[in-house]
Amino acid sequence: MKQLNIFMAFFRVGMLGFGGGPAAIPLVQKEVVEKYKWMNNEDFGDVLALGNALPGPIAPKLAGYIGYRVGGFWGLLNGVFASCVPTILLMILLLKSLNAYKNQAWVTGMSQAVVPVVAVMLLTMTLDFLKKSGSSSIGWLWTIVFVLLGFVFMELLNVHPAIIIFSLLIGALLKRGPVSEPNKEAGKS
Repeated sequence: MKQLNIFMAFFRVGMLGFGGGPAAIPLVQKEVVEKYKWMNNEDFGDVLALGNALPGPIAPKLAGYIGYRVGGFWGLLNGVFASCVPTILLMILLLKSLNAYKNQAWVTGMSQAVVPVVAVMLLTMTLDFLKKSGSSSIGWLWTIVFVLLGFVFMELLNVHPAIIIFSLLIGALLKRGPVSEPNKEAGKS
């Protein structure tokens, strides 16, 4: 019965949480705190803060953690599955509808209009990243070096972007070095 409750709680959030995280958070709170009383408001606030600190969409993170807390490993899988199923089903319906009308002029025009809009959005985001990284502590020289290396690795050598990102992350961690403890002698007077 507990697994069914986990599924229903997060399935409802997935169905009604139209608009992403800001719409889903109050729904998750209503299900978890008020309806099923799996945690109180303070605990939910802590879980929400933890979820916001991690990358990715908030609803599956909350569903996974709360599902694990309530129902163990199977509760985790159940919660994440239940929060994602409505989106998956709606995407299948949307794609099926678009596929049924793909030869219509308005669908073709709409599909072709999306490509330049997305390209401009990506270009704008890239330029913003370049401006921020050039004016940060890394400087313009290293920014240009990283952009050129990224282009060479991805476009000419066909290296997957995830490998490049992971390599940069490892390099940044190695450059930073181990975290040292504060000097205990400095506090003594």
